[in-house]
Amino acid sequence: MIDALLAPGALAALVSVLMIDLVLAGDNAVAVGLAAAGLPPEQRRKAILWGLAAAVTMRIGFALITAQLLGVVGLLFAGGILLLWVCWKMWREMREQAEPEEAAAEAAMDSDPTTEPNAAVAARQPKTFRAAFIQILIADLSMSLDNVLAVAGAARQHPAIMVFGLVLSIALMGVAASFIARLLHRYRWIGYIGLVIVLYVALHMMWEGHRDIIRDLGRVDSYNAVVPGFMAIQPEAPVVVH
Repeated sequence: MIDALLAPGALAALVSVLMIDLVLAGDNAVAVGLAAAGLPPEQRRKAILWGLAAAVTMRIGFALITAQLLGVVGLLFAGGILLLWVCWKMWREMREQAEPEEAAAEAAMDSDPTTEPNAAVAARQPKTFRAAFIQILIADLSMSLDNVLAVAGAARQHPAIMVFGLVLSIALMGVAASFIARLLHRYRWIGYIGLVIVLYVALHMMWEGHRDIIRDLGRVDSYNAVVPGFMAIQPEAPVVVH
């Protein structure tokens, strides 16, 4: 791992992976807590437990097929677009009007029976366990895929860091998601830093992804003829066999 950190660009990739895992785990936890906020306390605890377990399971599943996902031409570009949507959603949630929702999610996820979600916010959430759990599963599926693609996009050239980031995302979701959600709610500047990093990764994924598509279509010459020089796709260096 030390050797991997000494590679050019490795430290920046590691910092990006850490922030991505942090903010997306917190965002996922808020989504789970908010979806369960309208349920009675007993059902709420069960929905949150099952929701976090589903998030961990989905992250494991996506992590196991990361190499195959990156091999699908166009998926990197599509993942970048998906992350742009995540950035917009995170930005909206971090604005002042999102604070009641975050507070309701935090109240739903803590173990203190004296704190209950805001009534107005809870009233807008599903009232049955099935409806809440379906909403949680949809959020888990989207955010787990986002997390894995973002880590893979940030550390694509550094396999050891990518593996570390995927394992960390699973661990954070499994043991510290509610704590991270409270941390991000209290220290909002952490979320803004993470948002900037996720935005950069999304744009980088779109940039690299569209170049992969051009190469796969065999349109490199046509592409280079119409774009500025700094955007031109250079031919890949031949592999030297010793």
